[in-house]
Amino acid sequence: MSRARLILTGAALVLLGPPLAIGAAALSGVGHRWVDILAQFVGPALFTVGLIAIAVVGFRLWVAAAATGLTLLVLAVAGWPQWFPPTGTAAVGAPEFSLYSANVWVGNTDVGGMARSIEAAGADIVVLVEVGDTPAGQMDRIVGAYPYRVTGNRNPGKKGPSRYVFASRWPLRTVQVHAEELDAHGLVAETPLGPVTLVGVHLTRPWPYQYQWGQIIQARGLANWRKAYSGPMIFAGDFNSVSSARIGRQIQAETGLIPAPGWPGTWHSAMPSPAAMTIDQVYRSPDLALLDRRLGRGNGSDHRPVITRFTRAAPPPAG
Repeated sequence: MSRARLILTGAALVLLGPPLAIGAAALSGVGHRWVDILAQFVGPALFTVGLIAIAVVGFRLWVAAAATGLTLLVLAVAGWPQWFPPTGTAAVGAPEFSLYSANVWVGNTDVGGMARSIEAAGADIVVLVEVGDTPAGQMDRIVGAYPYRVTGNRNPGKKGPSRYVFASRWPLRTVQVHAEELDAHGLVAETPLGPVTLVGVHLTRPWPYQYQWGQIIQARGLANWRKAYSGPMIFAGDFNSVSSARIGRQIQAETGLIPAPGWPGTWHSAMPSPAAMTIDQVYRSPDLALLDRRLGRGNGSDHRPVITRFTRAAPPPAG
């Protein structure tokens, strides 16, 4: 092996170190904050290693190519639970409905972008998180096609005042459950499937950006919602965590809700979506089947919108 090829191989192996550590952290299932923060980055790591794979194969660096293949395998296995969760089996002939959910970002004043994104989605129900004062004053323009709307209380927030906004083709009624430190708003939509409880969610940022117990306490609050209401339920919004990391696993264990697939990613919207992290989640109860999950048109936010489509789940087979 020539000196140049030896240097390139060494450089590739060094570059593979951090992605391999991310994959190992995700596979470990350890919930410690130092490990969990790494587990959030499986998607970006896989994208990065894919680029490295193209380079090392192109230069015919076969030792590095073998190491890259192993790293890709580790990351693919680590990311599988968030990218390919069960979707459920749809009941034959059951009605459907679609949901548009997005963190539109409190500093976003692109009212036209929000309106175009929602119109292009054509969803039956809209859940908007972190709506700032400017768009809040122009809801007729943004969700004017929806006859039923509910706006949550104005939250002062560190980045400016914001609120939740729900809009629907069908009647809505607000419900509330006390949950310590939880930023969420809930209502019931009268869909063709019957009443569906919808909870708009915005969890705090993870450690080290906020105190380490914040998300854990708030995830427990979501479990209170699930205990208080029976029947179909959906959590949608910005969870500041991928579904396969500590908080996602906690939500699934304590509520029994199932995440929608987390690929392609939602944040940051400036990144290519395959390289982004899916921290904008949609969780459903098992009595709903997920028919489709896709990303919506950009709306001026640093988060991409998520569009999901649901129907009634088929009952489990007898026996």
